[in-house]
Amino acid sequence: MSIDKTSATAGTPADHVVENPEAAADAVTAVDPRLLVREQGLKGYVSEFKRKIRAGDLGSLPVVVGLIVICAIFQSLNSAFLSAGNLSNIAVAMVPTGMMAVGIIFVLLLGEIDLSVGSVSGVSGAVMAVLSVTHGVNEWLAVLVAIAGGAVIGAIHGFFFARMGAPAFAVTLAGLLFWLGFMLQVLGDTGTINIDSDGVVGKLTAYYFSDIAAAYGLATVGVVVFFVTSFLDSRRREAAGVPSRPLNEIVVRTVVLAIVGFAAAAMFNQYKGLPLALVLFLAVLVLTDFVLRRTTYGRKVFALGGSVEASRRAGINVTAVRISVFSIAGTFAAIGGLFWASKIAAANQSAGAGDLLMNVIAAAVIGGTSLFGGRGSTWNALLGVMVITSIQYGLALEGIDTPAVYMITGGVLLATVVIDSVTRKTQKTAGRA
Repeated sequence: MSIDKTSATAGTPADHVVENPEAAADAVTAVDPRLLVREQGLKGYVSEFKRKIRAGDLGSLPVVVGLIVICAIFQSLNSAFLSAGNLSNIAVAMVPTGMMAVGIIFVLLLGEIDLSVGSVSGVSGAVMAVLSVTHGVNEWLAVLVAIAGGAVIGAIHGFFFARMGAPAFAVTLAGLLFWLGFMLQVLGDTGTINIDSDGVVGKLTAYYFSDIAAAYGLATVGVVVFFVTSFLDSRRREAAGVPSRPLNEIVVRTVVLAIVGFAAAAMFNQYKGLPLALVLFLAVLVLTDFVLRRTTYGRKVFALGGSVEASRRAGINVTAVRISVFSIAGTFAAIGGLFWASKIAAANQSAGAGDLLMNVIAAAVIGGTSLFGGRGSTWNALLGVMVITSIQYGLALEGIDTPAVYMITGGVLLATVVIDSVTRKTQKTAGRA
């Protein structure tokens, strides 16, 4: 035993005996890295940034920098890349993959994988088309049935994984093959069913809010909501006695968001207007981000990704959460399938095939979601799909063949995984993981 005279406080003798002075010192100096600790002035921000880099807490910085570099390169090669028309087309084209990536992120947060989302998206489009076109069912009802079907399919996968103990890789690989065959069976001999481009599904990617007030209005609402929620959260944390963002930082973040938001609104208004597809995608991101960060269910998902056994000992129903996560993945796969059907105005045998599955997983990982579980955000889907779609459109403008697109996308994915692995090692060294 030793005496820790530095820990004396009011009402505590200076010669208070401490059995483990090292642990006591750590208890005093340790800082929860999740808390936003700020010093006064620019020096404090620089010091914190350096601390995060040393701890491997890179966040979305590599993705944002990479996206800027991609845009700069393609703009230098072709001045049409950053044109309003091309950027608007990118914004619409990325939504189907992005919707599916949102569901995959829930699965990746558990440290698992779902290989069936491509086939499930194809089933969704096929079911919707057969019901509404072939059998004359109300299109809204057909859409609901297709989405509900995706949720059920995901729950089935989750049941075999969580309840029966089968590996998620094997279960969803079997699902990939089974649902692919089911889709072909549903479509029948023709293999293609055209849908009404003016119908509910057809307008998902074809409709634009042409009134300039729509784009600027959405940007205004986004900026105001961000500022209010950030300010109230800071006040709540301050009242609870924990570190919080100062007002000047909230203002800076709000200004940056306003610049990006209103610049995007001006760009959309130079073309056809604000795309409905993008509005729905942003709404999904806001909702799912709230679920993951602000609800008990979201905390359970992150807890499972950190440690299954610890979660079980904490009283979390591991089986139920796992099944629900795969059901969510199936739901968003179905939604993505409807957007794909809208984009090509048909449901056909090629739906869900090709490189769709790889692009969905790549979008989630490139955006910053860890393959090892426990770290990520649904906003990663937006960043990742922006990178992939920008590369595809940039290479298309240059007339570069598909093989090069695959190789470049694969290279970006490999670099992202390497960064993720290095980050985890750095965090372990710094005592963060």
